[in-house]
Amino acid sequence: MTDTVLKVEDLVVRYGGRRGADTTVIDGVSFGLDPGETLSLVGESGSGKTTIGRAILGLAPLTAGSIQFRGETINNLSRARRRKVARDIQVVFQDPYSSLNPSMSIGDILAEPLLAAGARDGRTRVQELLDAVGLPADSARRSPREFSGGQRQRIAIARALALDPAVIICDEPTSALDVTTQARVLTLLKDIQRATGVAYLFISHDLGVVNEVSDRIAVLHQGRIVEIGTAADVATAPEHPYTRKLQMAAPVADPKKQRIRRAKRLNLMTEEPSSSKSTT
Repeated sequence: MTDTVLKVEDLVVRYGGRRGADTTVIDGVSFGLDPGETLSLVGESGSGKTTIGRAILGLAPLTAGSIQFRGETINNLSRARRRKVARDIQVVFQDPYSSLNPSMSIGDILAEPLLAAGARDGRTRVQELLDAVGLPADSARRSPREFSGGQRQRIAIARALALDPAVIICDEPTSALDVTTQARVLTLLKDIQRATGVAYLFISHDLGVVNEVSDRIAVLHQGRIVEIGTAADVATAPEHPYTRKLQMAAPVADPKKQRIRRAKRLNLMTEEPSSSKSTT
């Protein structure tokens, strides 16, 4: 795996409890992410997927294990070195409005990382970024409140792209959007990946959504990866009971099929998720 851009090995994250007992949030998680690949971490709320993203960004302390970026261990970096790595690992959050400063223009929001990185004038790059995410040039003069949710997420994606990162962590980037807007944002992400070669670590609770964008899918349950493999294998022929439960929970347009899925999910809830499957 010499070409692996991001590698997580035996990651453990524990938090202290009120009565002295530790809570294990991530328990021995390992995976790699190659350039230009989309690996999705999927699981229900509390499965640990967002904590993994935060650990990679240096926002959650590691109890054990390591995180490597281009062969360099990054979980114990100095503040100065972490800032340099942060240029190459960017993030798109779930709520685009709360991640955009409402008092700044879109042009200033997009120029901010460029200026922080030493650019004298980011106006040309700002226009390139707006074009890359399909927004008109005059968007630079407007404020976040003048845009729809889908447009704000496009702005957040543009900001993440500003410094040409190698990896973007997409933390539930479409969950706050309606189905039509979701589809457009997912298409945009795929188009950007084809054009730039950026790798995505895509975090979601929706197996249906991740199947649209993923090369591989890792299913998280109670802080552990219980199944990992190609998107086709995991989404269409899941082997683990928990993965099948997520599949049954994915919404479908046909009400009859939705009722059948709900019934199957109730049956699966009685199965104990104990086995695991690995595809390299």
